[in-house]
Amino acid sequence: MASEFIRRRMTPLAAAAASLAFGAFVVAGPVPSARAHDGHGPESVADLAENLADAVVNISTAQTVQGRRSVPMPQVPDGSPFQEFFEEFFNRQQQDNDQPRRVQSLGSGFVIDGEEGIIITNNHVIEGADEVTANFNDGTKLVAEVLGTDEKTDLAVLKVTPESPLKAVSLGDSDAIRVGDWVMAIGNPFGLGGTVTVGIVSARNRDINSGPYDNFIQTDASINRGNSGGPLFDMNGNVVGINTAIISPSGGSIGIGFAIPAKTAMRVIDQLREFGETRRGWLGVRIQEVTDEIAESLGMDEAMGALVAGVTDDGPAAKAEIEAGDVILRFDGKEVEAMRELPRMVAETAIGKDVEVVVLRKGEEVTISVTLERLEENEPVNASATVEEEESEPAETSTVLGMTLAVLDDDLRAQFSIDADVTGVVITEVEAGSSAEEKRVQAGDVIKEVAQEPVETPADVEAQIKKLDEEGRRSALLLLANPTGDVRFVPVRIEEQ
Repeated sequence: MASEFIRRRMTPLAAAAASLAFGAFVVAGPVPSARAHDGHGPESVADLAENLADAVVNISTAQTVQGRRSVPMPQVPDGSPFQEFFEEFFNRQQQDNDQPRRVQSLGSGFVIDGEEGIIITNNHVIEGADEVTANFNDGTKLVAEVLGTDEKTDLAVLKVTPESPLKAVSLGDSDAIRVGDWVMAIGNPFGLGGTVTVGIVSARNRDINSGPYDNFIQTDASINRGNSGGPLFDMNGNVVGINTAIISPSGGSIGIGFAIPAKTAMRVIDQLREFGETRRGWLGVRIQEVTDEIAESLGMDEAMGALVAGVTDDGPAAKAEIEAGDVILRFDGKEVEAMRELPRMVAETAIGKDVEVVVLRKGEEVTISVTLERLEENEPVNASATVEEEESEPAETSTVLGMTLAVLDDDLRAQFSIDADVTGVVITEVEAGSSAEEKRVQAGDVIKEVAQEPVETPADVEAQIKKLDEEGRRSALLLLANPTGDVRFVPVRIEEQ
């Protein structure tokens, strides 16, 4: 996958020499815009770059790491002429490796508040650092305090104490930029100091599987190791993105770089400055993508929204009676075009706000009012509650859609190590080449629902499949639980019954 080549840590080790510093220590003032252009690209961005570079800084970090254990000494016969040599060599090497070492790295950042000395960079630039220093264009070095970090968006807020106000830049409207608009990146690639590159916005709202709130701006402006945390400017001198990742087999720029949109960063930055942590809204649902097959099985005209695969006990959704199998179509008045949009919508909504959520439930749209709560970043997983053992039912098996089904009794529960609180119809075998196998349905999975109707016996499953077939449905939507109880929706193609 392309994501295997994503390089998030673009801060190279500075093992020998310090990199060139950049960013001036001057009085803050308005940044003039670039000269007007005719849509074919600016003739020159020299004036723009000259005025913006003073607000961009080099971030250098240092941390102490423990020495690594050396390779164990080879076994040699007692009395061998090499025994004394190896013992002396490996003992000396072990002593050297046990000593703590200082490791340095380099990245980029930019000033957004010259009076307060507030600097923005990436979390991965300063993560684990003992010392963080902001290096300015005039050679000034200021020790930076970390006000707060957010791993989910890879943002960090630093504070320095300047003797006079710093040159600062403003966060712009990242929603206003369009694919094809010119942008400019300034940063510290490979420790070279202030470097300016220009390109266009190649794409928007990119998901690179780096976190739950991915909606990156993609650009072909050259971004390399060391550019992390640096700004991506529009042609008016406003920061529309924070450079954070690249896709590259070699580690260098191949014209595919990613920046966190300013709109995404704004709320995170404000919270880190005020609280030192993020405070996000929480809905309390597990969701999955609505594929074309799932949409067809639910009678939807098009694939959209977020399918609720599970609801957290005592969470906001559970209290509002949102159910597994609901498809969230609208949240707080906004259309949920795709599953991955919902987490970002929820996170950006104020805690405690009453939000209208429109869901599709068994073919009907239902409006539900939900009061959002705060997302606990390290919320523990609730232990599964045990249930009383029920009397074993008579054995019953059948085969449908390439799956051999059976009543979930104690023997099968033990055979497949199925948790005590998992209920439904157990799948004991999956036919090779069947649609179920293509969807990675496995023996030991338990069918809890078919077409959003609970099932308890193989006969229940057969009856629901037959009903769907008679209605002309091409696939059956199964709610499956794995042996540990994690659930997911799987559309299985209906063969001729």
